Amino acid sequence: MAAFSSARLARVDALLHRAVEQGTIAGAVVLLWRRGTVRASYVGEQAPAGPPMRRESLFRIASVTKPILAVATLALVEEGRLTLDGSVEPWLPELASRRVLRAPRAPLQESMPAQRPISVRDLLTMRCGLGALDFLDGPKAPLRSAMEEAGVAPGPFAFAGDSDDFMRRIGALPLAHQPGERWLYHTASDILGVLLARCEGKPLGAVLQERVLGPLGMTDTGFSVPEAQIGRLTAACRARPDGALELFDPAQGGRFAAPPLFESGGGGLVSTADDLLALGRMMLSGGRHGDLRVLGRNTVAAMVTDQITPAQKAASPFFPGFWEARGWGLGVGVVTHRDGPAGSPGRFGWDGGFGTSFWCDPAEELIGVLLTQRMWDAGWMTLYEAFWNGVYAALD
Repeated sequence: MAAFSSARLARVDALLHRAVEQGTIAGAVVLLWRRGTVRASYVGEQAPAGPPMRRESLFRIASVTKPILAVATLALVEEGRLTLDGSVEPWLPELASRRVLRAPRAPLQESMPAQRPISVRDLLTMRCGLGALDFLDGPKAPLRSAMEEAGVAPGPFAFAGDSDDFMRRIGALPLAHQPGERWLYHTASDILGVLLARCEGKPLGAVLQERVLGPLGMTDTGFSVPEAQIGRLTAACRARPDGALELFDPAQGGRFAAPPLFESGGGGLVSTADDLLALGRMMLSGGRHGDLRVLGRNTVAAMVTDQITPAQKAASPFFPGFWEARGWGLGVGVVTHRDGPAGSPGRFGWDGGFGTSFWCDPAEELIGVLLTQRMWDAGWMTLYEAFWNGVYAALD
């Protein structure tokens, strides 16, 4: 049996060509793998009126960084360097003696002591008590304002200072909820990145290189782009109110053209479709990469199992309808119920705010990577849904 229907995949190609012609995106790289068959395609340009897109083009993968961080974390857990339910305070003393708001919208002074320390599990599952409060209905929460003033609120780019400064500012804030109680997006991953660096006594990039990138041959993945390779970096774009694309972050002289002060575990990596395919193949193989075991198969199984309880989902605002068929494992999103053609239960992966998407499906023996450089908005989400529905419609 063929892995894909060629005729139906042609419809996916046509969808992306139309998106380029209509100015929805400047370009895209797609890499699909199923049962050993690889299908690659690329359309458009690396920047509006820029060089043509190539399979090896580099993209800011934003939150697709999170699964890579999780693999490195779990490798340290397997070695006993970290324990899932152990306190993070030996490496992150800034998080000792936490105060917790009496309610997520309470004034900052209305707090009480935390019932227990934050654990590694809390960071992997984003239940540490800090994160994106943008999804709360009504006026802006005081804690969100405080995070913005401190420069540590989730956003498109990494914190401007170094990791010690980041933790000092995080440590000065109360938590929105008790450790382990609810799910809040993003900030836990940035904290986890600092934890890994301090645990191993080296920069986060070096930890990822040793634990994930090097073993998997992900040679194009890192926190910045070397000058000799900058011509491969796509430009980040966003849609203006009239729908036209405008440049948000260029390749030459942009934020990824030089090493950052803060290496963001939540969203700071640059990568390629082929590098992400290597990550997906390792995970679908139960932690193996050729003859090398990167993670134990039971570790991978735990990683892709939903860790968020129904009660926690009900108390954790995110995109409308997200929790109806989705969950969160140990550093990766998971599909829990079929809610459409691409809603395959057990599917795992994540998406990035710069227009990137990485998902693996054990049941279908499928890995899919979609890389664009348009920041998430309603227009991108429409294209995203059409793309994944088209891919699943092409499975034979």
